[in-house]
Amino acid sequence: MPSLFRFLVFVGLIGGIGYVAVFALANFVKYQPREIVVTIPPDKFLKNH
Repeated sequence: MPSLFRFLVFVGLIGGIGYVAVFALANFVKYQPREIVVTIPPDKFLKNH
């Protein structure tokens, strides 16, 4: 039983660290929105059936 408890504590700590990492990335990392322009050649609009 102590080994099961130790395993569950270990899994809980790993999960908590992962949760904190995702939370920190979501709230503290600022991103710069930018416009993306993609040129599509006209032959891509033609359907060859």
